[in-house]
Amino acid sequence: MNTAGDELSKPWLKNYPAGVPQQIDISRYNSLLDLFSESFARFSQRKAYQYFGKSLTFGELDLASEDFAAYLQSLGFERGARVAIMLPNVLQYPLAMLGILRAGFVVVNINPLYTARELEYQLRDSGASALIILENFAHVYQSIKAQVQIKEVIVTSIGEQIGIKGMVIDFVLRHIKKVVPAWHLEGSIAFKTALHIGAKQQLQAVQILPTDIAFLQYTGGTTGVSKGAVLSHQNILANVMQVDVWLEPALTLKTPAGAKVGKGDQLVFLCALPLYHIFALTACALVGIQRGALNILVPNPKDIPSFIQLLAKNPSIHLFPAVNTLLAALLRHPNFVKLKFPNLLVTIGGGMAVQKTIADQWQRLTGVPVAEGYGLSETAPVVCVNTPLINEFTGHIGLPLPSTEVKIIGEDELPVAVGEAGEICIRGPQVMTGYWNRPKDTRDVMTADGFFKSGDIGTMNADGYVKIIDRKKDMIIVSGFKVYPNEIEELLMQVDGVMECAVIGVPDEETGEAVKLFVVRDSTAKVTENLPVELKENLKGNLKENLTEESIQNFCKTQLTNYKRPKYIVFKESLPKTNLGKILRRELRESI
Repeated sequence: MNTAGDELSKPWLKNYPAGVPQQIDISRYNSLLDLFSESFARFSQRKAYQYFGKSLTFGELDLASEDFAAYLQSLGFERGARVAIMLPNVLQYPLAMLGILRAGFVVVNINPLYTARELEYQLRDSGASALIILENFAHVYQSIKAQVQIKEVIVTSIGEQIGIKGMVIDFVLRHIKKVVPAWHLEGSIAFKTALHIGAKQQLQAVQILPTDIAFLQYTGGTTGVSKGAVLSHQNILANVMQVDVWLEPALTLKTPAGAKVGKGDQLVFLCALPLYHIFALTACALVGIQRGALNILVPNPKDIPSFIQLLAKNPSIHLFPAVNTLLAALLRHPNFVKLKFPNLLVTIGGGMAVQKTIADQWQRLTGVPVAEGYGLSETAPVVCVNTPLINEFTGHIGLPLPSTEVKIIGEDELPVAVGEAGEICIRGPQVMTGYWNRPKDTRDVMTADGFFKSGDIGTMNADGYVKIIDRKKDMIIVSGFKVYPNEIEELLMQVDGVMECAVIGVPDEETGEAVKLFVVRDSTAKVTENLPVELKENLKGNLKENLTEESIQNFCKTQLTNYKRPKYIVFKESLPKTNLGKILRRELRESI
């Protein structure tokens, strides 16, 4: 029963659906390994993953990930060693992720599309000892291999785990589509070889504490360069349990076609979002293990025609986590209207703002509203989410999850009045322990009473519903991924011919927001002697003589992953500044 104090300080509790507890019991598991063991034993005969028609049961997942864990242990790494995964949604991802944790090590997720510069930074900052990488991107690592201290490189392919069909897929990708650039990494081994070696080893039991690190999840944070959010086993377990109990009331509802999902029925998750992103990692991979669900892996959701075909073959999907851009792309395809979703229970929208027009159209065609949520890498990630029991899109991000406190504060860090805008702050068991090797940055984002300052501006009404208004900083969200203007500006300021530049986000129908770059040309070329030789030569060839939109775009292609690259470039005579010389991005946005 809610107390009067709870209703005043936590108004969201009175609006929890029946059956959702106000608190979760985080003592149920000591570590993620306990959760894995329980699910492997309970659901051993169930299918855990489906990929290009190949299925992997929980029992097979248990054995293969144990083999991979044993192999990693045989390398002699110290306790808590970081192991990086640079893979899309292939079967090797869950095998590697589980194996790393079961070996007693820490997972470092890396976007496979990172440029050499971005990859080098993350490997160096995390101090990773090993890297698991798809062959399509091996050439990127090869280019920076000498600059990092990786001791073991494990290379795999799109089709490596799916037999003869996989061999055909790999042949086509390598020799016909030619999407696997030439690479050579002396001493590297194949993923299947690592599994074979591990199968001959004995996995040594490891003692994991709730406070031990499970993931270094890199994020831009609220300011500055990319930082590793330190997520402990307890952080991740808490969020898995929070999401699980929040979904529970919806998982026994009637589907649009009138069927019911019973307690013992297996749930089917559509995993189209990348598993290296914290949203899919928790909502699909880990909640899926907790629930004994089948995850259907989509390696390339940008290939909409192929995605539509996969959906047509799998009408049994119950839960679909997605971002606005993915929903919009599906809705734009003429064949989407032909699809049927008789079993769909929940569509979760996250990663970026869901547009009402897209949500309404999705509901008309599928019969299921989009339940929008909110989270961050620093919160493992889910903080607030609409109940799946909603009848239509709400336009807000819902209620704080069980065991989660949210408050809205002003610049003085005091709570603002109900309905007034301020910074969204979060306290709960899912909040990270800090930023990796950055104690000052950690202190800067925490309030005196232990709330994490999100950097997002929002409101909370008298019923506890939270709404995002804007971002406190100048962060840009492109297709659910965070882009930080400082990173792009600092990079471009190295270029001969650029005197000043500024980056802002602008609305975009396809990606939610897009990067817009403003550049002031310099008539005198800057000295580039402090740059690496290969970068210096690139600048000379592309930019020194003629600074154009095309030359900047070509440069960005070599230094920034695609979602960070400017979609629009504008040359100006000057940029608006404060009296202290700080560029006013706000005025640039207002001038559009």
